[in-house]
Amino acid sequence: MSLKAVCVLKGDAGVSGTLHFEQAGDVVKVTGSVEGLAPGKHGFHVHEFGDNTNGCVSAGAHFNPCKRTHGAPDDEERHVGDLGNVEADASGRAGVEITDKLINLTGPNSIIGRSLVVHADTDDLGRGGHELSKTTGNAGGRLACGVIGICPN
Repeated sequence: MSLKAVCVLKGDAGVSGTLHFEQAGDVVKVTGSVEGLAPGKHGFHVHEFGDNTNGCVSAGAHFNPCKRTHGAPDDEERHVGDLGNVEADASGRAGVEITDKLINLTGPNSIIGRSLVVHADTDDLGRGGHELSKTTGNAGGRLACGVIGICPN
């Protein structure tokens, strides 16, 4: 049996999207799309709080229960919420198909009730040398966010 969740992203600048999460064993697959982005790569992270009362700022920092530094999805040293980048085409649409072994829909690394955020800039994956590289990937402002909620199977 697999577990499922969904997140509907909304932003102030016309950025929106719907993402689906499905967990089978220790792997979570994230699929869906984000629309209204500038062409290019955009940071894509799970943030610690499912609070969007003050826009995406209320979502807090990246979900990081292990107190690690920011990194790429395949790095051993990374936040649980570090999902890398999504890439928008010339029309502003980013198709999403990510498989991750660190996020979870149950247990201590559960992302249920947390926010998913798409950022304005490329996530440098902790390798950019900027003062924010090791905390946020220097991914810039928060364009859109939504709370991740459990779905019936």
